[in-house]
Amino acid sequence: MRWKKFYSLPSLIKAGRREVRTCQTVSFDLFDTLLIRRIHDPDMVKPPVARYISSLAGKQGIVCPWYRVQEIRDTIEQEHRRRTAQHHPDHEACYPLFMREALSQIFGPHADLDHLLEQITDFELHMENRMLVPRWALVDWLRELHRSGKRIFILSDVYLPSDHLRRLIRHAGFLDSVEAVLSSADRFQAKASGLGFDSAATTYGLDPSSWLHVGDNPFSDGLRPAEKGIRSLVLRDFREKHRKAVIKRYVQYSAGKPFWRGRSVQQLMLPLEAENPGPCSSLYAYGHNVLAPLLCAFMHAVANQCLADDIRRLYFFSREGWLLQKIWQRVVPELYPLADLPKASYLYVSRMALAGASCAHQGLVRSSADIVFLPEGNRDFRDVCRVFSLDPEPFVAHLARYELTLETVLSPLHEGFVPRSRLMFTGLLDDADFQEEVRRQCREPGLAVEAYLEQEEFFKYPDVGLVDIGWLGTIQRFLFDAVKHRHDAPACHGFLFAATRGIEYPTSKRNRITGIMYDRYRFELAASSILQARDLFEEACRAPHPTLTGYRLTDSEVNLVFRDRDDTTGSAEQEQDKYFEPLQQGILDGARRYGPAVQLLGYTVDDLRPWLNYLLLSRFSFPQTTEVTDIRYLHHLDDFQGQAVPVPGHTGSPTGPWECSPRRLRIDPLLRLKFFLSMIRQRLRE
Repeated sequence: MRWKKFYSLPSLIKAGRREVRTCQTVSFDLFDTLLIRRIHDPDMVKPPVARYISSLAGKQGIVCPWYRVQEIRDTIEQEHRRRTAQHHPDHEACYPLFMREALSQIFGPHADLDHLLEQITDFELHMENRMLVPRWALVDWLRELHRSGKRIFILSDVYLPSDHLRRLIRHAGFLDSVEAVLSSADRFQAKASGLGFDSAATTYGLDPSSWLHVGDNPFSDGLRPAEKGIRSLVLRDFREKHRKAVIKRYVQYSAGKPFWRGRSVQQLMLPLEAENPGPCSSLYAYGHNVLAPLLCAFMHAVANQCLADDIRRLYFFSREGWLLQKIWQRVVPELYPLADLPKASYLYVSRMALAGASCAHQGLVRSSADIVFLPEGNRDFRDVCRVFSLDPEPFVAHLARYELTLETVLSPLHEGFVPRSRLMFTGLLDDADFQEEVRRQCREPGLAVEAYLEQEEFFKYPDVGLVDIGWLGTIQRFLFDAVKHRHDAPACHGFLFAATRGIEYPTSKRNRITGIMYDRYRFELAASSILQARDLFEEACRAPHPTLTGYRLTDSEVNLVFRDRDDTTGSAEQEQDKYFEPLQQGILDGARRYGPAVQLLGYTVDDLRPWLNYLLLSRFSFPQTTEVTDIRYLHHLDDFQGQAVPVPGHTGSPTGPWECSPRRLRIDPLLRLKFFLSMIRQRLRE
């Protein structure tokens, strides 16, 4: 026999280069040779197609559950194979033929079967492409052979005809190096019987004595071509078999233990072959393996809620929304190919840009003023003016009536604080003349915000979704306060990655927030681990543009005003953005693979929760010291933060491992457990 078996790709290619010296023709098997599958079983592509067909039928008023669609497809395919076996030695079926018959049974004979078949074929090949990865070492050799003048053919035993295979190969990027693609579905002549080689030889005038075939099946790609006088090389890659065995076990475990469902999805998200960047930074790996599943699941849940509540407009805002929108664009269309998804865009807003506008009609309310003194660097009324973009001098007389000055300490974290001063400040907020001055100064920022929102079609929809990382919902609070006086103000549905609700949110039918991955209103112990790394999520998702500080209204347009990047703060922002570039790239690369993986396995967000909770608990409550050292941000920039220094001892001790030094984490092995138990006590007290 003239076929040889190899157990690694380099050894096969090395032998192939020797053999091809006396060959004019080289043919390759396609699946598991030139293209490898992320999944262990190629039939796993069929259920998502069945769900797609079921959804299409549902849109036409036809009730046909996906498992019934799958049953119809399998039955008709088997019947086609049985009929083929009566006239051909290969029991093959042809996808367009049996799928057309299946669609006729589901949609009726009077349906536009040509259009349906084209639509469903496109989706099935799309799913195939998402699960196929070129084996670039072999593809590069194929291209090398093509450049040297060899005739290159691809032979495959599969129910997809050759024109479908060409679409897969074109997507993989090497169709231009192939003379012809032959499928057993074309003439029902397969490699398994040897007729596929005979057909290729007859059609293209190939000489078996100068022909080399490369594949992975010892029978179809080894024995059969050898019987025809064709030299063949068979790859038995045990590393690839091990990889498939791993995903197979995870999928099997998932049937009875929901914990493994998320692990199965994450396994399918891993980069393969040339997708794998090789040695990569810890930031990239952390973004891909930890943050990507969490943020993708967040977008998955937001899409579910938008479809359930019929929300037709979605805005991603704050600087974190920049990355979240990119994740949405990669994930959601893959998950809902037939859904009428909301129109989504990025909204340039920030707390600083909206704070003043929120006072244009209602004035400065107490809940908004309380937010100012959450950051420990804010001390007095000058900080209130800085946050709400107010000129402090016109307020001097108003403050004097309540025995206050611009420098009176209003925060208990600072030296000189007297409780009576805070009481007098509360009285000031009830003063009509004071509030009139606030409204006067904030009128122009309020008009500018409304003009910008009109430009962004904010008032054209009865309901809008607002997506942010969290935590208090301050941006949405200020945004709604700035527009709630208008008759066309939409109902605002806020979707936060985590809602800590440290300050009571003014929930109403027209304005609400929901924490998706964590919400203080739900008791989720593992999910509350997010609270130990809040700054990390903010910095990881932050947009590369500077902080928005306001809007400038001109006669013709609204101009966005950003923080100057030439100062110390701007330089720190740029340094942080540069440092986290690999982290964000890892997140985005992982996001490309989340949608197809979940679509293939048919899981919901709730199916993934056990695994996501494990990620949160293990990676944020019990991080490795190297993770804290490498992943922790260099600079965390809070646009509300003032420059005042609080009294020593009032700054607070670390509340989690991410706030501790690497040295402390190394010398105290129980430190993480102490923080975790403290977190449990705090959650129970809530």
